[in-house]
Amino acid sequence: MANISIRETETGEIMYLNGQLLHDDRHFEDHIEHQVPIQIYLAGEHRDIGFIEQYCREYVKVNQATYHRSLFHFISRPGY
Repeated sequence: MANISIRETETGEIMYLNGQLLHDDRHFEDHIEHQVPIQIYLAGEHRDIGFIEQYCREYVKVNQATYHRSLFHFISRPGY
């Protein structure tokens, strides 16, 4: 499984694994800042893949489509 180091902290590097579930605001910020693509799933079915354009507490915008954070799963896809 591929991984990517996106940011460093005082305690060490933060790594995102290919296939890792994103849920914290910091996860979305990192993926925007470092232009790491994400894959979007609804009920286990692939819906979209792309780069995060915007996000807020309730929604994530990818490819000009808005996805509700409580309905969809967002997966890190570094190296895609």
